[in-house]
Amino acid sequence: MNTQGNAVPESPLSSQAAAAVMSETRPLYWSIRRELWENRSIYITPLAVAAVYLFGFLISLFWVPRSMRGMGAHGEMPPVNVLAMPYSHASMLIMLISSLVGIFYSLDALHSERRDRSILFWKSLPVSDLTTVLSKASIPLVVLPLLTFAVTVALHLIMLLLSGAVRLGSGSGTAMPWAPPLFEMELVTLYATAVLVAWHAPIYCWFVLVSGWARRATFLWAVLPPVAVAVVEYVAFRTLYVGSLLHNRLGGFAAAAFDLKDKNGVPIDAHFIPLAQLAPGRFLSSPGLWIGLVSAAIFLAAAVRMRRYRDPL
Repeated sequence: MNTQGNAVPESPLSSQAAAAVMSETRPLYWSIRRELWENRSIYITPLAVAAVYLFGFLISLFWVPRSMRGMGAHGEMPPVNVLAMPYSHASMLIMLISSLVGIFYSLDALHSERRDRSILFWKSLPVSDLTTVLSKASIPLVVLPLLTFAVTVALHLIMLLLSGAVRLGSGSGTAMPWAPPLFEMELVTLYATAVLVAWHAPIYCWFVLVSGWARRATFLWAVLPPVAVAVVEYVAFRTLYVGSLLHNRLGGFAAAAFDLKDKNGVPIDAHFIPLAQLAPGRFLSSPGLWIGLVSAAIFLAAAVRMRRYRDPL
């Protein structure tokens, strides 16, 4: 009888399943790493924007005492909104620039390898077209949003420390409020980042599809056809169904994911959005969200097929 308490050997089936999972995810992991190696603007651009904004914020700190004394000069705006303003501006700026990076990356994702004919080399490797397309789509849908949020949080913390240091150095003390509810703002930023990614997913996937089809001018081929359809619809039928659809896909996330008015019916200030104004349940039950996600999946499936059969340029 064995009394040494030896560990039970691992089941062959479980080890085979773990090996199968590793073999399926490892090519995707290295494909994403390859995209980051070849496209350094993915992480350099948000960091550069944050550095430029921090430099401007550092200059503005010389006027902190004066701005704190004149906090009432913003009219009816609550003090918390005034304090949150530079932090929210930083979040909006980094999010906007990261979205532009994601758009231009998506437009070049499959086109660049066809243009320089490197697709012939990558197709010789044991990496499927599905893995390649998913790795490219994961940059604007996963990597960039996570990076954007991390850079934003780091920038906010540095801004908070600098504000506190200048506050103490100027002898102002803590008699007046000098910092917004940063933790609450970061939760809202994380929620807004997830909402934007989910709502704009079909846009990024459409751009990836066009990048695998168009021979040149990918931006024009991605933008002009839907705009042309909207113009023809209006000229022929005097209706705006396509135009409204495009407009809703670009900015309709706000009404679906946030309560844009407080309990008194007053529109909220976007510089500081309380947690009570978030509406995740309504957003997740929005038909526009799921129609967009299904469309994104269709575009990705078409992009996989396009990469499989499309010839190099």
